Amino acid sequence: MQKTQTSHTKHFILLAVLLVICLLINISLGSVHIPLKEIINSLFGNTVSKESWETIVINYRLPKALTAVLVGASLSVSGLLMQTLFRNPLAGPFVLGISSGASLGVALLLLGSGFLGGFFASIGIAHWALAGAAILGSFLVLSAVIITANKVRNTMSILIIGLMFGSLTSAIISVLSYFSSSEQIKQYVFWSFGSLGNLSWGELFVFGIASLIGLAATFFIIKPLNSFLLGENYAKSLGINIKQSRNIILVITSILTGITTAFVGPIAFVGLAVPHIAKMVFTTSNHKTLVPATAMLGAVVLLICDSIAQLPTSEFTLPINAITSLFGAPVVIWLLVRKKKIYV
Repeated sequence: MQKTQTSHTKHFILLAVLLVICLLINISLGSVHIPLKEIINSLFGNTVSKESWETIVINYRLPKALTAVLVGASLSVSGLLMQTLFRNPLAGPFVLGISSGASLGVALLLLGSGFLGGFFASIGIAHWALAGAAILGSFLVLSAVIITANKVRNTMSILIIGLMFGSLTSAIISVLSYFSSSEQIKQYVFWSFGSLGNLSWGELFVFGIASLIGLAATFFIIKPLNSFLLGENYAKSLGINIKQSRNIILVITSILTGITTAFVGPIAFVGLAVPHIAKMVFTTSNHKTLVPATAMLGAVVLLICDSIAQLPTSEFTLPINAITSLFGAPVVIWLLVRKKKIYV
């Protein structure tokens, strides 16, 4: 036991060091080359050779890097919660349809004027408006999922209900797209690519508070999460309130997934792949270890994906959703064909 704890401590230290390195690399990349020494001076408030460099680092690159850390941690922990609740290694943070609800809210704002008249067009497409529409959409789907979840006893039925809500919202978005102009569809498609670099410090503050609340709440349900690994009957024998614990897990997942989709768009595969990597690295199914490990590893992975998306020495930036899919899809395929034990 002591040897295992020592091994986990070493892994956490290595992850922390890797996280700092990836953060610095991510901040250093961009169309404008800034020496690492100048970046460190900017971060610690020291004198910088060029004022423009300090502006770029503080107002653009640092918020984007911190957004990547929060998004990676939030989606990865969401995926871990869903895989534990449904005891399904291929469950991800979007299986509840929360992300689809957020996408529907944005679609109504961007595409609704073509189908529902000029009201939605008059609101505008400011980032706060997009985030608000996405949060409202995800909240409505969350409410519907929780109401139906309390009507069924089988946890797997919730998974199916979430998938059906996702299909329903996708169908509505398709109808809205049919009646929309090419410019409106283009705006929606660009939003669906996902972007980590559009948040101001004010937006990042709101996003960070909501994400940290969701992540912190996860540590209060470690016992129910561990008990769910062996089935609901075992959880009941430990005195766990199944319905209450299930609803708490659904709410936490919805907060993390909904707020992330609202501010940066849908980011695929991170929440599906990272929890499995954490389980293999730490070789444990104890959520006391897995929750912080998954959060840190998710932050590292998304920083790496964002660094790749930067196309070093180029002024172009690839869609972050494309890079995470290129990373996540091979991991999921490998999980399907591998014969070794998966810790779930």
